[in-house]
Amino acid sequence: MFSMFFGAGNITFPLIIGQTVEGGLIWALLGLILTAVLVPFSGLFSITLFEGDYESFFSRIGKWPGIAVIVILLSIIGPFGGIPRCITLTYSTLKVYFSGLHLLTFSLISCALLFFCSWKKNRILDLIGYVLSPVLLVFLVAIIVKGVFFSSSDPVGSSQISHPFFYGLKEGYNTMDLLAAFFFSSLVYNKLKEQTGGKKGLLLPVFKASLIGATLLGGVYLGFSYVAAFHSLALDGVGADQLLGRIGQIVLGHHAGLIVCVSIALTCLTTAIALTAICAEFLQKRVSKGRISYELSLLVILVTTVLVSTLEFTGIIHLLSPVLQVMYPSLLILCLFNIFHKTFDYKPVKFPVFTALILVLYFQYII
Repeated sequence: MFSMFFGAGNITFPLIIGQTVEGGLIWALLGLILTAVLVPFSGLFSITLFEGDYESFFSRIGKWPGIAVIVILLSIIGPFGGIPRCITLTYSTLKVYFSGLHLLTFSLISCALLFFCSWKKNRILDLIGYVLSPVLLVFLVAIIVKGVFFSSSDPVGSSQISHPFFYGLKEGYNTMDLLAAFFFSSLVYNKLKEQTGGKKGLLLPVFKASLIGATLLGGVYLGFSYVAAFHSLALDGVGADQLLGRIGQIVLGHHAGLIVCVSIALTCLTTAIALTAICAEFLQKRVSKGRISYELSLLVILVTTVLVSTLEFTGIIHLLSPVLQVMYPSLLILCLFNIFHKTFDYKPVKFPVFTALILVLYFQYII
């Protein structure tokens, strides 16, 4: 769970918050943890109540509105947002060390690797959970410990942001973890079901795994934000997509920093693998009704990803941010009311969800 959630946005936005907020870091982190830890894992838990069936989850707002929301969300976390964002962040990070890298070439190679890793769907969670996660955690702890406890400077006291809590809250939207949680839950639930031989009562294992994943995620957010805060002066003028590469150089030196950046590339790979598999499976089974193969679905998703990646990391962020700010409140309300439905048999859901959507649109774009 931790590795699937921890992708491009989870690396970049804590660093941005640490660099920008500085003196108001505690409040900003509270906002970030609310929307980038508690909310996503609540979403994952709520779909677990539907036995990992996200189609049943979204159909509560109506059959066709539910399908439309699924398509929009998969487009955002898939080939039009989440996957190319992972690729472009990896590119920008490695470019700090390899100035001769070319974005299009890098995207093509990355998508070829994603195709290979997503081809054997039954091995995806094993690869993520048993191989990539331990390597990732070791390097993340190394950069946090060295960057915070062995830093020769102190965090800057003043803040450039007037309302740090709401700033952190909004940056948490940009991680897109709630959107990913809706679809990761099906992978996690089916894997647990396979391991337990189809036994009932998977809520407790999912809750325990969620608690561990949320704790790790929150700890990394806290650590990365403070690393950026301690080195904010050295990061002045560094672009958002190159913060990680620069942090690696400053904290661990050139060679060790490169190792950390390679480990972060593995982080982005784990998230991109899961997203690619989910999107390709939906395209094959639900959109094409089985008329095209899983391999062709993968190819369509990854070709689109290559094209979108040419917008670069900052271009993709600007494209996604307005959509996320509009959709997030309604999706959160849908999660809450679906939990009420499964636990207390509370039926109403359409009115609160669509009311929230209308209110956000009104205050965001009309007033």
